[in-house]
Amino acid sequence: MKQLSVITSVIFLLVSIFLQMGNYNERKEKMKLNAGFITSKLKESKVFYSEVLGFELTFENDFYVLMHTPDGQTEISFLLPNHATQQPVFHKAYAGFGAYLTLEVADVDDFYQKLKKKNVKISFSIRDEAWGDRHFAIEDPNGLGIDIVTYKKPD
Repeated sequence: MKQLSVITSVIFLLVSIFLQMGNYNERKEKMKLNAGFITSKLKESKVFYSEVLGFELTFENDFYVLMHTPDGQTEISFLLPNHATQQPVFHKAYAGFGAYLTLEVADVDDFYQKLKKKNVKISFSIRDEAWGDRHFAIEDPNGLGIDIVTYKKPD
């Protein structure tokens, strides 16, 4: 009888913990990140992200371009600097340093070869890192570094 009581208490405790974990996950705020860059190079950015990286246009007007990755999961936007419709915090142009993007692809070697065939300037050639990345980098027309990677477990 004592063993049954202990087993029942342990089961009750485990069920309580499991249910609390489920409630915790339900309370998390859902978020989606859209990276935005202020630049006078709207046209160049649109061409680069569509023709080089395969992004698609989501929305565009005379001062703003919104694009999404081929799978539609992530977006990037470009905004003209000092635009009258925007608040001052969105006026200064990106200065070309201090930020980068990482694009995770299924086959980094294949992606690398595709960009080489398009004569895209490669910032550093494809290589393996001790921490598991296999990657290379390019820059967009705004000087934004783009790390293109396939993750693998370290050797």
